[in-house]
Amino acid sequence: MDIFPSSDHPLIRVEELRQHFGTQEVLKGISLNVEAGETLVLLGRSGGGKSVFLRHLIGLIRPASGKIFIDGEEISSLTERQLEPIRRKIGMLFQDGALFDSMNVFENVAFPLRESGEKNSRIIEEKVANALELVSLTGHDEKMPVNLSGGMRKRVALARAVISQPTCILYDEPTAGLDPIVCDTINRLIRRLQEQLGMTSIVVTHDMRSANQIADRIVLLHDGKIHFLGSLKEFHASKDPLLLDFIHGRSHEIE
Repeated sequence: MDIFPSSDHPLIRVEELRQHFGTQEVLKGISLNVEAGETLVLLGRSGGGKSVFLRHLIGLIRPASGKIFIDGEEISSLTERQLEPIRRKIGMLFQDGALFDSMNVFENVAFPLRESGEKNSRIIEEKVANALELVSLTGHDEKMPVNLSGGMRKRVALARAVISQPTCILYDEPTAGLDPIVCDTINRLIRRLQEQLGMTSIVVTHDMRSANQIADRIVLLHDGKIHFLGSLKEFHASKDPLLLDFIHGRSHEIE
């Protein structure tokens, strides 16, 4: 039994999502509910459609077919202007952080506020300070991205993602390329956002250590379909050979 049972009105509901690029069918009918306040970890092999799936949830990619509901509203056919309030509900942490190299830390984090029309400098300063404190980067306001470590860049990007107080954050490989100590920092921050702010998280990762540390539920995508969906405990209790290969990092391609 899932620890977050399905409801009539989950935060995110995906129905029979399909996507193809040319003749390659990437998503083959994904149906999934994401409940408010949970951390859902999305696992799967490289090129398996995980990042493509994330981008559908904020309208960066339109479904070939199927429906996506955010907080009860179907978004698949919305215009860019209509998507704006939806995107304020969902933040995204891209794999490389996607910081603006010409802006310092303060300006990067403040960017979503200015884009939304906030002009009160006191409010901007207060919200940036709170966001940086949340990711333990107080005092780094004036640094430029080029002078930040990989882990610090991810934390600045996370501060920028949460500054508008979204209800959900999408993470695309948040620990990729980071050493184990920094990975632990990022994982602890994801949990902190859940515990302190009730944030819902969907995390794409290949890192089983991260999955074990943050997941409430796990989805394993395989061949464009959901191969497994369940709690972390159910995932580790499974005798499915595909899950066991993923847990233990085993390959059968080269004997």
